[in-house]
Amino acid sequence: MAGQFALEKKALDVKILDLRKLSSVCDFFVICSASVDVQAKAIADWIIENLRARGINYWHNEGYQACRWILLDYVDVVVHVFLPEVREFYELERLWGDAKMEELTEETIAAKRPKGGGSGLRRATRISGDGGENDRNR
Repeated sequence: MAGQFALEKKALDVKILDLRKLSSVCDFFVICSASVDVQAKAIADWIIENLRARGINYWHNEGYQACRWILLDYVDVVVHVFLPEVREFYELERLWGDAKMEELTEETIAAKRPKGGGSGLRRATRISGDGGENDRNR
């Protein structure tokens, strides 16, 4: 869900990295970019607000002062909101290059919605996995 909420605030280059087979730190990274620091804050705030409304609260956050790299730690899922130059410098996608990676766009979300009836919110926001506890924060 975090990836979908990032897109709702016009995040750029949203990617979901599946780390379950690579690390015990967390199950997924949601990585996205914002054009400017104000947008980075707006994306992070929107994710927090919408997940909180569903009873999901982050455990820890970092980066709100400078808004160049905001990290939201939901334990199983860690959200990274970057300014483009910071994302390019740290290259998390390259660092975790062995992870299964999926690009999230409005089109990929729409393609996952069930045809006819129902909002499909759960199916549209679930990127991979079994739909259980590990999927609820994405």
